[in-house]
Amino acid sequence: MTMKLLNTKSRWLLWTLSCFALGGLVTLGLPADEAPMVEPAEVVSATTSATEPTDDVRQSLADAGIVLCQHLSPAAPYPIRAIDTTTAAPQPAGWGLSQPFDWQPYAQGEYVGHARSPHVCEYRLRADDLLECVFRVTRDEQSQPYRLNVGDEIKVESLTDPTLNRENLIVQPDGTITLPLVGQVKATRLTVTELREVIDDAYQHYYKSPSITVTPLKVNTKLEDLRATVDKRQGFGGQSREARVTPEGTIALPAVGNVPAQGLTLGELKRELDERYAVEVEGLEVTPVLLQRAPRYVYVLGEVRTPGRYTLEGPTTVMQSISMAGGWNVGGNLRQVIIFRRGDDWRLLATMLDIRGAVYARTPCPADEVWINDSDIVVVPKSPLLVFDDWAQIIFQHGIYRVFPFTTSMNFGFYNTLPGAAAVTAGS
Repeated sequence: MTMKLLNTKSRWLLWTLSCFALGGLVTLGLPADEAPMVEPAEVVSATTSATEPTDDVRQSLADAGIVLCQHLSPAAPYPIRAIDTTTAAPQPAGWGLSQPFDWQPYAQGEYVGHARSPHVCEYRLRADDLLECVFRVTRDEQSQPYRLNVGDEIKVESLTDPTLNRENLIVQPDGTITLPLVGQVKATRLTVTELREVIDDAYQHYYKSPSITVTPLKVNTKLEDLRATVDKRQGFGGQSREARVTPEGTIALPAVGNVPAQGLTLGELKRELDERYAVEVEGLEVTPVLLQRAPRYVYVLGEVRTPGRYTLEGPTTVMQSISMAGGWNVGGNLRQVIIFRRGDDWRLLATMLDIRGAVYARTPCPADEVWINDSDIVVVPKSPLLVFDDWAQIIFQHGIYRVFPFTTSMNFGFYNTLPGAAAVTAGS
């Protein structure tokens, strides 16, 4: 009896240990023959290196200006085995190729996420992007003499006859100024020197030496009017104007009208705006700033828990898009996930992906875990079993049953005639 009890306890102990071992392998997502083995010496060395840096490491950190107290030690004081998809070979790589990897190189503040590389090398504007164009007066010396515009204010004086003096002469909308004796004189598109010569020649009919002097009092009115248009110093401050890229790919700004912007980088758009404004008014610099990107969406439907449209707030993969939809339903065909995409010329593209190996932890380097583009449609189709179930339901519940309704019943009276039925009935 004692031996039997001991054998029972031994079996229970072996069974419990087996469950723990199997649970550890399942947690790692590794087959039993590919489970990573960590030697005790390796664990000790990793713990020592993580908690007690060597003198060389300390000197390297000091040379780099890093204070040791700002560096977080790994949360797990043993080597983490992982696979780098860029170096794993052959493809597809298995879990047996995992190697010790620097999985936790956290520095100050990096618990919120690593810096990583930029999403794109250069961002090109697209429809519905919101820009803010900041205007700045350069105050640079102009290479060409200033020419008078409508609204400029000048003063005309004569050393021969002070009665010809006129203060605060404003260039009228027709581009002229009014002077005694000579009447209307064209002033726009003339320099101050050219206007003085025109007025002096006009007074030659009345005076032998009129000695006319022209003094500009208020100039650059065209630039000032533009600044007044974009001025927000009474509100939020600054001189800027918001502009949204229209579906036709342009932005509308004062003085230059519609300017093509779609497909341009911010630097290219700045050069385009500066050149266009240089034609209208000199001494102005425009800097476009991207305030808000156009909304980007992915559409997930099929065998997912919450099908619908989801916003792409950052780089997103196929499995991430499915997770945004609540994950896949039981019976979803993960071997044939379909992605529909529109090309640059709006032509329809399609591809079929197999993500089952990734979601079931069978493939550490899934080739089908691709990036999602704007307006992509991700379809998780039904498995063949669900398709057959739908077919049978349509045929037998909505097809034949509708045409030939029938009912069935089963009689269990013969059960009482079976041998032993009476005894079972009496015992119950």
